[in-house]
Parts: sequence; C-alpha cells; structure tokens
Amino acid sequence: MMEAVSSCFGKALVTSSAVMLAMPPSCLAEECDPGYSLPNMPLLFAIAMVGATVGGLLARQRKGELKKLNDQLRQINASLRRQAKIESYAPALSYAPAASKIPESEVIVDPHKQRLLAYLRTGKNYLRNQAPDKAFSEFKAALDLAQSLGDHVEEKKAARGLGASLQRQGNYKEAIKYHSMVLSISKMTGEDSGVTEAYGAIADCYTEVGELEKAGKFYDEYIARLEND
Repeated sequence: MMEAVSSCFGKALVTSSAVMLAMPPSCLAEECDPGYSLPNMPLLFAIAMVGATVGGLLARQRKGELKKLNDQLRQINASLRRQAKIESYAPALSYAPAASKIPESEVIVDPHKQRLLAYLRTGKNYLRNQAPDKAFSEFKAALDLAQSLGDHVEEKKAARGLGASLQRQGNYKEAIKYHSMVLSISKMTGEDSGVTEAYGAIADCYTEVGELEKAGKFYDEYIARLEND
C-alpha cells in the first residue's frame, strides 16, 4: 500500500506540474492572494489527488475482497449440497476417530477420564441450550484435564468446544486461538478429524472482524478440503 501511495503521489505531482505548464501566460501573470499563491497550488493539488486516489484504491480493494468472499461462499454452499453436509461449522463436537466397540467387560474405568467426558458432555449440552458462557467453563475444565492426562483426542474436542463457545459470544479473536489449536493438535498427532470444520470456523471469525484477506485464505483451505473429502 505504501508503494501505491508513493506512486500515486509522484503521478499527482507530475499531473499538477503539467497543469501548471499548460496554463496561459496571462493566468500566470495575474496577482494572487498571498494565501493562495501559485507556488502552493501544485502541492495542494497533489495532496488532493493522493487522497482521492488512495480512497479509490482502498474502495476497489475492499470491493474485490468482498466479491472473492461471495464467490467462495457460493462454492462452499455447492460443495456442502453435493455432500449433504449442510450444518454449522461446530455441529456436535463429536469427531473422535472411529473405533470398534470394546466389550463392557474389557473397559477400564478411569475416574479422571470419566470426569473429562462429563465436562465435555455438559459443555455440549450448554451449547445446545444457547448458554455459551457456561459451556466455555466446562470445555476449559475439559481442556486442562485432557492436557494433564496427555489425551489429545479429548483435548481437541475441548479446544473445538471452546472455539465454538467464544464464537457464539462474539469473541472472535479468542475463538480463532482455540480453533487454531485444533489444527495444531491434528498436525502433531497426524489425525485430521475436525480440521475441515476448523478452517471454516476460523474463516468465519476473520470475516466477522473484517479481516477479509485472511478469511479468504482459510475459506480456500476449507473449500479444498470439502472437495477432497
């Protein structure tokens, strides 16, 4: 942007100088009020030209970003319809890796694990009942416990729940932090369940705070994963 402004300023100076040279001698010979003397005019004209040009550039850039987002959202909608996945980006918070059912006789009951699952269940219920502030507390307790146990599967669920809770409260920047944690955990473990939804949620958050260029990048990732799923 600074390069564009410098370029515009230079062009404006050249333009103002050209206008000055094109003026008839009679105009140059006329006396001017001291406050509006001719030597001041090119600079004032240049400043006005720069202001108008920069304003136009910003408006065109914003229009381009909005058009790109609109096109991306149309593409997302088409992909979702094809795959019959029309749902929110944080739907049920239940994307743990699929596993065969273990017979009840072989299940080892860990009280810490049970408490962790209870936090997650309660958080999900609060989200469904439109109480994201209460859900946040439950998911935060789940995240802390999962990290202490080294349970990355449940840690990712908790992070996703925290992101969804904050997003529903309008705290988009903090929500991005937890949605990004989902991506980090997936990269660390090599297990990518929930990654597609995380990209979509991050893109939504950036859109809400007006950072359309960043939103566009995450929508691109989201679209690419939808089409490959």
